Amino acid sequence: MNVEVTPLPGIGVRKDFSTRTGRRIGVVTQRDGHTELIVSKTDDADACAASIPLTADEAGTLANLLGAPQLVAQLTEEHRDLPGISTRQLPIKPSGPFDGRTLGDTAMRTRTGVSVVAVARAGQVHPSPTPDFTLTGGDLLVAVGTSEGLEAAVKILKYG
Repeated sequence: MNVEVTPLPGIGVRKDFSTRTGRRIGVVTQRDGHTELIVSKTDDADACAASIPLTADEAGTLANLLGAPQLVAQLTEEHRDLPGISTRQLPIKPSGPFDGRTLGDTAMRTRTGVSVVAVARAGQVHPSPTPDFTLTGGDLLVAVGTSEGLEAAVKILKYG
């Protein structure tokens, strides 16, 4: 997929791509730090049909919603031929028992046999996080393990 980057003098930068229907979807990152999600009209790719201002938290949440499922789908496909192995997204709840604590504090691998292979945060994926990686409310952990191990991991993250 080709992403076009267009400088907007005095405003910021627009990054967008064309869908298979010809509609353009993108993000305008303004110089003052504000972000807008933009969608073109179906009959004119240069005319804006919708512009949705997003806070930094909203932009990060949207990126996690779009990015983490793709990573999980890719890992699921790669593990398809390995019986008993599953991939799952595990959320870190704001003000939950591990918000602000390290991945090592969960003792996830020792307690469940589950491996955390990535953390999705604010639109970025952090692959192979180390035990000293600090978790933040809103993070999505991408974990691989048995169904039983993943269920146990959910309980650990929820209750401590």
